[in-house]
Amino acid sequence: MKNLVVTIGREFGSAGKDIGLAVAERLGVRCYDKELLAYASENSEFCQEVFENNDEKPNNSFLYSLFMDTHSFGGYSTSGFAEVPLNQKVFLAQFETIKQIAEKESCVIVGRCADYALQDNDNVVSVFIRADDDFRIDHLKETYNMDDKAAKDLMEKVDKKRQNYYNYYTSKRWGDSRSYDLCLNASDLGIDGCTDIILNYIELKQKNMNSTEKHSVHKDPDSKYNNLNEKSVKKIH
Repeated sequence: MKNLVVTIGREFGSAGKDIGLAVAERLGVRCYDKELLAYASENSEFCQEVFENNDEKPNNSFLYSLFMDTHSFGGYSTSGFAEVPLNQKVFLAQFETIKQIAEKESCVIVGRCADYALQDNDNVVSVFIRADDDFRIDHLKETYNMDDKAAKDLMEKVDKKRQNYYNYYTSKRWGDSRSYDLCLNASDLGIDGCTDIILNYIELKQKNMNSTEKHSVHKDPDSKYNNLNEKSVKKIH
């Protein structure tokens, strides 16, 4: 079977990264956030600084149609790729990196339209983490040592950037429940509660998939996916 990948979209200050790390630890897999930029740099023509400068930042040029047209050329290494704006090139390189990682290993990927890049993969669980403003402001104040006003301003700025980036490059809407398998409120559930729900969802999805597969194929006892989730289920209980 294919590897299991959990993608985490998140409002800024909602503890989405912390939840991603907790899920990864419980599953015994890696969590990619900023690490994804370094990985993409190693496997493309761009240095890590270029990825960081364009990280989750759209511009005002033509967008989704260009992205799809570029892929119709057979990838971003063709001659047609030379005419694509820099931020589009960076996105395409990152898009391919996400797919390469998902092919190579089970993991958790935070942000960067990973749910969209892997939307055709069966073994992907897409999650969006939100939280009440008070929770987010307190979290940002503690994390970045700032006052209420600075935390609120930063929260709104980063959210807008993430929303524009996601809506710019995908055919879905950032934070819309229809764009994800799960939408969770961290201010109600906490990090542990969100983590438990995500792992329980994975367990139930695996059971349903296995039930369906029994009608057509035999379950592979050596499957990475099966072993991974059996381990997770034991830890949940």
